[in-house]
Amino acid sequence: MAMPLLEIKNLDVCFKNSLADKVVNNVSFNLYEGETLALVGESGSGKSVTAMSILKLLPYPNASHPNGQILFEGHDLLTATDKYLRQIRGNKIGMIFQEPMTALNPLHSIEKQIAEVLLIHQGLDKTSAQKKVIQLLGEVGIKNPESRLKSFPHELSGGQRQRVVIAMALANSPKILIADEPTTALDVTVQKQVLELINHLKQQFNMAVLLISHDLGVVKHYSSAIAVMQNGAIVEQGSTTDIFKSPQHSYTQQLMASAPSGKPHASIQPTLCLSTQNLNVSFTLQKSLLGKTLKALHAVNNVSISINKGETLGIIGESGSGKSTLAMAILKLQHSHGVIDLKGLRLDQLNRKQMLPIRKILQVVFQDPFASLSPRMTIAQIIAEGLLLQATSTAQNIEIAVIEILKEVGLDPESRHRYPHEFSGGQRQRVAIARALILKPEVIVLDEPTSALDRTVQVQIVELLRNLQHKHQLTYLFISHDISVVKALSHKIAVMKDGEIVEMDDTETLLNEPKTQYTRTLIASTLH
Repeated sequence: MAMPLLEIKNLDVCFKNSLADKVVNNVSFNLYEGETLALVGESGSGKSVTAMSILKLLPYPNASHPNGQILFEGHDLLTATDKYLRQIRGNKIGMIFQEPMTALNPLHSIEKQIAEVLLIHQGLDKTSAQKKVIQLLGEVGIKNPESRLKSFPHELSGGQRQRVVIAMALANSPKILIADEPTTALDVTVQKQVLELINHLKQQFNMAVLLISHDLGVVKHYSSAIAVMQNGAIVEQGSTTDIFKSPQHSYTQQLMASAPSGKPHASIQPTLCLSTQNLNVSFTLQKSLLGKTLKALHAVNNVSISINKGETLGIIGESGSGKSTLAMAILKLQHSHGVIDLKGLRLDQLNRKQMLPIRKILQVVFQDPFASLSPRMTIAQIIAEGLLLQATSTAQNIEIAVIEILKEVGLDPESRHRYPHEFSGGQRQRVAIARALILKPEVIVLDEPTSALDRTVQVQIVELLRNLQHKHQLTYLFISHDISVVKALSHKIAVMKDGEIVEMDDTETLLNEPKTQYTRTLIASTLH
């Protein structure tokens, strides 16, 4: 039997300010050369804390390990000196973090950030380091790597940034690569490319990979073994084949069943509610000295859509395709040219003051509920804000309305005096939906409302949105890059690429008989 590269034995993790005694409890697993072991579980299950413990990246001394060992090459990393850990970090054990924009320094060029790893660990001179950086960028699939050396993180796409982070992690040919949710923030097509890349590099360098994910579609295709975590403990582990074939623990079975399914209710009265004709949005990239536009980006290009009352139009496409810009233009939060028609009312002809009463019937739910909810306001204040601005209700009526809407979105009305940080991601998204609903809108724009959530929570939110639509005959414009979620909610789907709609049809027809190669690629990139 081969010796494991990494042995984690009976690991505990505690935080001083945590209400729970242990956030990781008695965790044990082995990682072997050439293997991909997936740590699977929902947010808060202890996956990332376990992974961060390996390189002692937790906030010590606030964090502690009452029990356990982490053995690498015969050394217990938990009791190792800082000097030894510095030799291991980024050298023998590399790490890819979830959000590449936060993992990269916005003030330094790509070359400087990757070269730093080489200069510290390998002592290369600047010329040798530059050659190695170009080689690494080529290996991770960055085209024309020489031209990207002086680029800064904000000048790269999400997929390119993640490739740079992978290049940094691989710079010293580590024996172990820890990939912490490496594709959560990426489009399905880019997600597949990045996972294929990690898999290819693992085989090329015979590394061991610890893949942390809450997405079982990813895990099924890219791991050889699985450890399932719940509430800080491993509840089941074994080979990927065995666990998918016959999951033993009820939590694993629940995760397996957590995929958005079903389809939206048929609308009662299919009359036109919202439409656009030849809608355009441009951003000026370069101006002359006299202020004339020399170069512009056409983010939305002659887009025409229509949505019936009580129905959902799903818009899919990669990042940068213009989905969110289109939504912001329809909401009149982004300057545009072209027709925006809401029930016969030309929104494109209204000024800001004239739009204020319309805001009541045209609402929005954003992607990240934590970023869109004020941390200084209670849940009651957040939800009631729209009613206060409309100034049509008494304080008593507002409180009654807040209580009723909280019940409707499945939250305890008694929680209304708490703050956003005291809620889970799924609960915060329910608050964001309640804030939109309390004004009794007719149209809600949903901009990636489930992408930041675990699969089990996604299923609940999709079901909630479907039921609310049916009950109130709401009209949704639903933006997402997750085709399974779009399918479960949408009556029609429009596919966007480079600011244009390349295809639009009813959901079943578009997904079963896509007409364009781009749509076929999007559908094929979805991991099940």
